[in-house]
Amino acid sequence: MKGLKLFLLITAAVSLLIISCNSNEIGNSEDVNPETIYFDYRVWGDEENGDITVKLQYRFAGPGGTTLFLQEPSKVELDGVAIEADSSKRSGAYYEVIKPIKEFAGRHTIVFNDVNGKQYNEEFSFQPIRLKTKVPAVINRKDLVFELDGLAPKDYVTVMLSDTVSFSEGINRVDTVKNGSITITKEDLALLADGPVYLEILKEDEKRVKNGTKEGGKISISYELKRQFELKPSKSP
Repeated sequence: MKGLKLFLLITAAVSLLIISCNSNEIGNSEDVNPETIYFDYRVWGDEENGDITVKLQYRFAGPGGTTLFLQEPSKVELDGVAIEADSSKRSGAYYEVIKPIKEFAGRHTIVFNDVNGKQYNEEFSFQPIRLKTKVPAVINRKDLVFELDGLAPKDYVTVMLSDTVSFSEGINRVDTVKNGSITITKEDLALLADGPVYLEILKEDEKRVKNGTKEGGKISISYELKRQFELKPSKSP
């Protein structure tokens, strides 16, 4: 299990580094020029959990700036429903909604009103990906083709495969999805040790908001699939 523990430690360290780049300090929107507010929109989920989280933050002067509570008449809505403010020591001030995946596919609209009554609409679409291929409990060392649903004819996903051996390199790369499928070759599998293997397929997109302040903002959308199987040597001819 050393390899898995190392993988989890590295993942936690990277997450901590990303979080540390953002301020968790809290201010009030009425105390800043509305045009200096940066929109930090994140939408994420995974098949295993079954939920989608929409987390909206408003920051003073850039992506790493102080988080802001919105003072009336400033507010934010998702699909016409106002979102209540929340906060934590780790994240600062934020506005969050959690929905079941099966109810969230489709188009959505975020509406932000600043203290002067100016409105900013941001539309986005969410489409969960699905692994059509049934992954067997035991897999031999041969080319693997995984068929995916919910993607464009040519799209991109991050593929991660890790084992439980500390010196194994594993696989972590962006793959091109062509006609709904990706291929893990037997040469790729040579990087992994026999035994339990953890497969993660991550679809993520990040882009600038279309309707933002002068400071701008971003919206990131991600969704992840996870599988586990036992990797064995190829059968002798």
